[in-house]
Amino acid sequence: MLNPKIEEAFNKQINAEMFSGYLYLSMSAYFESSNLKGMANWMRVQAQEEMSHAMRFYDFIHERGGSVAFTTLDGPKTQWDSPVSVFEDALAHERKVTAMINGLVDLAIEEKDHAANAFLQWFVTEQMEEEATADEVLGKLRLAGEHGMGRFMMDAELGKRVFNLASTESEA
Repeated sequence: MLNPKIEEAFNKQINAEMFSGYLYLSMSAYFESSNLKGMANWMRVQAQEEMSHAMRFYDFIHERGGSVAFTTLDGPKTQWDSPVSVFEDALAHERKVTAMINGLVDLAIEEKDHAANAFLQWFVTEQMEEEATADEVLGKLRLAGEHGMGRFMMDAELGKRVFNLASTESEA
């Protein structure tokens, strides 16, 4: 049986992960309209990854006998000044999600829910990777500059990213 406090907190996290997907799709749309198809692809893959995170929480709640509850999602930001500002927002968002995951770990420990704590450890590692990746892309974009060949090369590099649900599932 799922602890009611954990159930409530995990339901909030499902909605936060879905919002993350929504935000990254908005970032993808911004890049599409800016003719930066590679960056749009990178953000679209990120959105898919966030939705898979939401589904991990969804499945965990059901496996433990809980109930999933969805709430309304706020609309995400839709305009940015530059690719750098998009990735600055992406990094800030990942840092916010990391804080939320850390709060869930603290709650699982406080509630002595060892299954929830074990489940969350994958997310702790994932968030370290998410922050590092966003920070790396942001650093490269800053080095590349706002115009010219550097931006073109970054767009091409980011266009190579592919979503692979099988590899994300096997890491669980």
